[in-house]
Amino acid sequence: MDTPFSSTTSGNGSDKAAAAKEAFSDARAATRRTAASLRTELSGLKDDLDSLVDRASGLSDDDLRQAHAQLMAKFSSMRYAAKGMASEAGRQLNRGVETTTEYVKDKPMQSVAVAVGTGLLLGLLFKRR
Repeated sequence: MDTPFSSTTSGNGSDKAAAAKEAFSDARAATRRTAASLRTELSGLKDDLDSLVDRASGLSDDDLRQAHAQLMAKFSSMRYAAKGMASEAGRQLNRGVETTTEYVKDKPMQSVAVAVGTGLLLGLLFKRR
């Protein structure tokens, strides 16, 4: 039985499935890299904030304003990156919905069979608990 991301189907469907699978894989890798980068930046921001709190009593008002401005610039950069990740997640979701919709339109009987099988499997799993 073919799945939406199966590469064993023939014809145009396999091209779409392979392209969708490759796009999903690329998007997942990019998201992981961005998330790792965001975690590193967040850790650096925390370290900077801890350092500022430790030094705050000895800083002048101008130094505090400058440090505040630098921290806010870093925070703004991180917020922009997080918005980009959210936007990319939305695009991935839309592509997944489109791919699934096309698959269901192209193969309605297989889609129903997969849905029934999944429902039965989930029913059996939840019945045991």
